[in-house]
Amino acid sequence: MSSSSVTSSIAETRAPKPQSLRAAWPALLALCLTMLVEMVDNSILNVALPTIGRDLNASPSDLQWIVGAYSLTFGGLLMVGGTMGDKLGRRRTLLFGLALFGLAGLSVLLVSTPAQLIAVRAVSGIFAAFIAPLTMSLVFRLFDRDDLRTRAIGLIVVVSMIGFALGPTIAGLAIANWPWQVLLVINAPVALIAWLGVRFGIAKDDPADRRAGDADVPGGILSVASLGFLLYGFTAGVENGWGAPLTIIIFAAGVLSLIGFIWREKSAKDPMLDLKLLALPTVSGSAILQTATMIAMVGVMFVSTQLYQFAWGWSAFQAGLANLPFVAGMLLAGPFVDRAMARFGHRKTSIGGIALVLISLVVWIFALTHGFIWCAIGMLIMTMGMRTIMTTGAVALLGALPETHTSIGSALNDTAQELGNAVGVAIVGTIMATVLGSTLPQGAWDSAMVAGFVHSQQISFTVLAGIVLVMSIFGIRTLTDSKEVEEH
Repeated sequence: MSSSSVTSSIAETRAPKPQSLRAAWPALLALCLTMLVEMVDNSILNVALPTIGRDLNASPSDLQWIVGAYSLTFGGLLMVGGTMGDKLGRRRTLLFGLALFGLAGLSVLLVSTPAQLIAVRAVSGIFAAFIAPLTMSLVFRLFDRDDLRTRAIGLIVVVSMIGFALGPTIAGLAIANWPWQVLLVINAPVALIAWLGVRFGIAKDDPADRRAGDADVPGGILSVASLGFLLYGFTAGVENGWGAPLTIIIFAAGVLSLIGFIWREKSAKDPMLDLKLLALPTVSGSAILQTATMIAMVGVMFVSTQLYQFAWGWSAFQAGLANLPFVAGMLLAGPFVDRAMARFGHRKTSIGGIALVLISLVVWIFALTHGFIWCAIGMLIMTMGMRTIMTTGAVALLGALPETHTSIGSALNDTAQELGNAVGVAIVGTIMATVLGSTLPQGAWDSAMVAGFVHSQQISFTVLAGIVLVMSIFGIRTLTDSKEVEEH
């Protein structure tokens, strides 16, 4: 390396880091857009499925895979994406993922069959897995002040959850005015803006921050297999029955792959995931709390959509607008989370967040028979609790890891949320199928059907509250009273 290159590298390394969120706005905008587009893609096609079905002559099974292909590849490859970031460089991997994610969105213009759209969704999920784990980890490189890291993580969490909640509303508006392809094509310009923000707003990767060692290819394959089979197993259980041979085979494949993954990581010289990290109480506890919170959140969102449209007869657009209290709760919780973490520390703040989630489930049990105003109150309380847990959990988990493992730590964070997503839908769907049957009418429901649905979801929310309570007891015990981001 020439002397000028060395001098340039030292100057870049010693360059002062931003001392306010405003000073880092290009990079923050890029990271927020990255998380936003990834979360919106999780839910944006649901409202458009009838239109897509007619346009592509898709069967019910095709529509299922159009929705599921993205989440399956995304969830299955999160650990691989996090490892690539730690080994190859977080900024470099994020730029690579954003470019290909945008191109995958444009490729929908060439789609003419359901199989082609399923392939596009699967590829989009693959590249989303290479960008999602790096978003949070890059916040730690962007700032050196603990309060700014906390506020930045909170901002990104809010943007991502707003995207998740508003995805159906945005889709409803778009479908009313444009072809359904625009829902995926929009990924390209958003990814381009994010790419530019990362390229010019975040410093180049420092080789000292990368993980050393060779690529753990067998570990990566087993990771993808275990997460993919287990995530799909929950879907198969709801659709085919938990005792169906196909469901049992899928779960068995997932468990065997997971056992193989653990054995590989214990014996590998350079493992993809150092299992000692999972032994860190703060890491495991934060993951448990985030899984529990997502189980509750996704369960409520899954139920509310059907409640509004089928039980109450609202249009898809009205049902989408009804999600706005989720957004309001996220925004209202912001000042509380920042101050609570600074004053009370991670453990006590998390207790407050979990308490809000549990209270919201109780409110929802009441709201099912008392109208939308109570649903809105339940949504406000739930998202305030969720914002608290997601921000505190991410800060605690990433702060407990060494700099060389922040991307894989962020992948663990996202994987915990994806597992919560799958389990939440599985619990609610199973109880609904047990009480009402596996097939629900798509038109207007009669009073008996509405009464049965309400009863099934009162059971669901009671079960969800019990699961959240038990999981939170284990999770909260592992957290510390730290009031800042540090290695524990």
